[in-house]
Amino acid sequence: MLKAIVNAKIVNSDGIIDNQVVIFGKQINAIVPKDELARYSPEVTIDAKGAYLSAGFIDLHIHGNGGVDVMDATPDALETIALNLTRSGTTSFLATTMSMSQDRIFRAIDNIVSCLSNTKGANVLGVHLEGPFLSLSQVGAQDKSALVPPQIEWIEKYHQYIKMITFAPEESYDFTREISRLYPDIVLSIGHSNASFKEAKKAFSCGVRHATHLGNAMSKWHHREPGVIGAVLDDDRVTCDMIADGLHLHDATLRLFWKIKQEKLALITDAIRATFMGDGEYDLGGQCVHVTNNTARLKNGALAGSVLKLNEALRKMSQIGDIAMPQLIASVTKVPAEILRLKNKGFIKSGADADMVLFDENFDILTTIVGGEIY
Repeated sequence: MLKAIVNAKIVNSDGIIDNQVVIFGKQINAIVPKDELARYSPEVTIDAKGAYLSAGFIDLHIHGNGGVDVMDATPDALETIALNLTRSGTTSFLATTMSMSQDRIFRAIDNIVSCLSNTKGANVLGVHLEGPFLSLSQVGAQDKSALVPPQIEWIEKYHQYIKMITFAPEESYDFTREISRLYPDIVLSIGHSNASFKEAKKAFSCGVRHATHLGNAMSKWHHREPGVIGAVLDDDRVTCDMIADGLHLHDATLRLFWKIKQEKLALITDAIRATFMGDGEYDLGGQCVHVTNNTARLKNGALAGSVLKLNEALRKMSQIGDIAMPQLIASVTKVPAEILRLKNKGFIKSGADADMVLFDENFDILTTIVGGEIY
């Protein structure tokens, strides 16, 4: 079934165009002048009424929402997450694990694999393995008792489904080299790491090419020892992501990271099961999280993921920084697509997957489209 979107401001990373019609089925068939609409005879026409239209948002890091978590390891949980994500414009995501027992993690991955092609809502792109190969001193909201040294055996069985690994590379450079050699399509990401500047730079030379939630759960910046943060900001080989909720990072830090990394920076949520749910107590990787006023913390006060949505992250960045709309939208479309080496997502062009989102000037979501299906 052919469908069309008319009267939209079409946003790609290279600019905004008006007076064009997007014709689509499961993929985008064409982008044509409005006077050519009739020759396609679409069965459904969406009038955007001047709203913005961009490629669907891609979240590299999400644990859960709607009261469920990836670690619940059930098809219903994953579909709940996927359906809820369309409410905030997200059309693709990496289902992200937590540091728990090998059995619990493998059960979660098995469930993700079984749901890759038959889940309604946002596309499940694969697994983001966050932990358990983390630094004890930068554990954040992960369970310290579940941490283990990096082991290639954990990766071998699922390597074609694991798209990103967040780990502390200073724990084993041999692991870093071997994963990079054996499975070059897996994005190795430094995170929950206490590496020095020198150690982080060595990790980049061994194959690490991304940094998870930059500025959080990693060695801190010092003017004589810049740590992981300084190493990432100093290295053009490395992409990164950050949580733009105004809680994890100061507004000035958000602006600074943006100015330095720009086209190598993606916005993420690191959202937990409390997202869309409100205040209360929730489980995260076997630990109790208290959510109050949109802030999620463990009993010890440590931040525990977020209840952020990607459209809210965009709104935050638009409020605190002088960022043009095409560049801002790229941080949730083109940039994460490039990080994951996705060929047909992250832009609105003929031949791309019909993953799109209509939103207004306040980044409120009007319509989300996944593979041509309207949500």
